[in-house]
Amino acid sequence: MNPYFRSEVVSIGVDVAEMLEGGVAIFFAEPCPDELAEVSIVHRVMDSDPQRDPAPGDVLRVGASTVTLDAVGAIAGENLRSLGHMVVYVNPEEGQDPLPGAVLATGALTVPTIGETIEIRSGGR
Repeated sequence: MNPYFRSEVVSIGVDVAEMLEGGVAIFFAEPCPDELAEVSIVHRVMDSDPQRDPAPGDVLRVGASTVTLDAVGAIAGENLRSLGHMVVYVNPEEGQDPLPGAVLATGALTVPTIGETIEIRSGGR
């Protein structure tokens, strides 16, 4: 199935590797606020808007790495549409509930390179 969200990595904050090691990935579309740029994977949305909100079972691909979304906070879709902003907690503790703007996921994310694609696809396809 085609992705319902696509963007391109335009910059990588100096603290992204450390954040990913701690299990947190922060995505923010340009223009990214200065106070978040150091911890964010900044991207340029390739399609005008996501065609739908992220949902459990969807797959997030960042370059060559992927995670499966397990839980999605109540305003995560709104944040993605309005700001290109999404906070992904990778392999969180069992039983953890997502914060309203966050997503919980299982898998592994690595630091992308500039120019790589970020995609979200429905239900693991």
